[in-house]
Amino acid sequence: MISEQLVDLSRLQFAATAMYHFLFVPLTLGMVWLLVIMETVFVMTGNVIWKDMTRYWGKLFGINFALGVTTGITLEFQFGTNWAFYSHYVGDIFGAPLAIEGMMAFFLESTFIGLFFFGWDRLSRTQHLMVTILMAVGTNLSALWILIANGWMQNPVGAEFSYVTMRMEMTDFWAVVFNPDAQAKFVHTVSAGYTTGAMFVLSISSWFLLKKQDVEFAKRSFRVASAFGLASVLSVIVLGDESGYTVGEAQQTKMAALEAMWETKPAPASLTLIASINEAESKNNWEVDIPWVMGLIGTRSLTKEIPGIHEIKAKNRERIKRGIVAVKALDELRNNRESVEVKRRFEEYKNDLGFGFLLKKYVDDVSLATPEIIEKAVNDTVPRVTPMFWSFRVMVGLGFAMLILFATAFWTTLKSKCSEHPYLLRASLWMLPAPWIACELGWFVAEYGRQPWTIYGVLPTHMSVSTLTVNSLYGSLAGFIIFYTVLLVVEVFLMVKFARMGPGSLGTGRYANEGH
Repeated sequence: MISEQLVDLSRLQFAATAMYHFLFVPLTLGMVWLLVIMETVFVMTGNVIWKDMTRYWGKLFGINFALGVTTGITLEFQFGTNWAFYSHYVGDIFGAPLAIEGMMAFFLESTFIGLFFFGWDRLSRTQHLMVTILMAVGTNLSALWILIANGWMQNPVGAEFSYVTMRMEMTDFWAVVFNPDAQAKFVHTVSAGYTTGAMFVLSISSWFLLKKQDVEFAKRSFRVASAFGLASVLSVIVLGDESGYTVGEAQQTKMAALEAMWETKPAPASLTLIASINEAESKNNWEVDIPWVMGLIGTRSLTKEIPGIHEIKAKNRERIKRGIVAVKALDELRNNRESVEVKRRFEEYKNDLGFGFLLKKYVDDVSLATPEIIEKAVNDTVPRVTPMFWSFRVMVGLGFAMLILFATAFWTTLKSKCSEHPYLLRASLWMLPAPWIACELGWFVAEYGRQPWTIYGVLPTHMSVSTLTVNSLYGSLAGFIIFYTVLLVVEVFLMVKFARMGPGSLGTGRYANEGH
């Protein structure tokens, strides 16, 4: 059996590198479309200030993109170094979207980014605009394939286990591509990225307006960011509802944990706003509910119930017992693949094979699992409720706070008075970290909420890791954290430097801080 410390350290290392990486990704996703909007206006009007806006915000985009690529490369290598059994077990399915993403990121995306920065004097206005549009498309396609891979981990469709190869094998590529979880996750994630880009531009533009520096430049940037941000944050909220529905369909355990729903409530279930969670006794001491809302989000109906944690555990207990039969049949098939009776038994119980694997955390031979061990595995099937419950609510609260901010900012731009509201400008500046915090919490909810699975219902996390030493993991974890922290410091230094300089960093002679 793999030691629990090894599993925890492997998870911690991947979580640390993924969270660092996702500090850069959402800004890249959002800013690239803002560049498209600004350059489109330049091509249509010929007003050089819009070209300057594209070049200035593009410079900040480029700094962020470079750091995003650097931090992203190590993530894909970790599947082979730290998650070797996972890569072996599901590589036929998981590897396909990752390979396509790699081609798009390193060929399509990188090529057009190079043309964007070095093609201003070599391409016509229209040609350069097409480059910017293709750069944006490439960036979002790259995100699409990553999220298709992640969506399959959340809802493993289009694949089945083969007792011949002892691996998961793809049966329907298009089912993987059009996985409802993957599609909902894609549109929700990129919308969050658009919101991040808009908040970044809005905040820095607010700083310029407070300093009364390059006011006309800042007003236009503020106007674009407020409109784009309002549309984006509305999309996040609406598409978040769709994500909630797909979670309710495919991952009822995650939905129950998000809501601290210990007992199955009568349909339509209420939405719990806040609660005092008592995990020791598996109940809430008190809670504040909004009737019907959770039922509508999670089931799209007034009559369908959302199962509570206790009901889910009862179902999982039976699936674990069936999984024991599946694992035993699989062991027999390894020795005798021609037995018709063993094949029949395996086919009957194979859908619960992953639940049988949960027992291997505690015992090598699952047939020796005692009722106490089975109960431990049952409890493992539900993540800790408290961090899930509150992380989700902080994320949603930040989303609605950004909605109010963007709506107010957009309203002031309609009256051309955005520079006359210092409290709004200060609020925009202080809200700069909000989308990053919300994005990180969103990924925490998605990934921690899937535990104890790497592939939901198929492959437990404790079986997925490589056979590394604990000391090697401590060393690599420390190395990654130090290296990524240095990169983050460099990113922040460069971003602050060029943000403070403003469009004067372009050296056009039209703005403040020229020559600094």
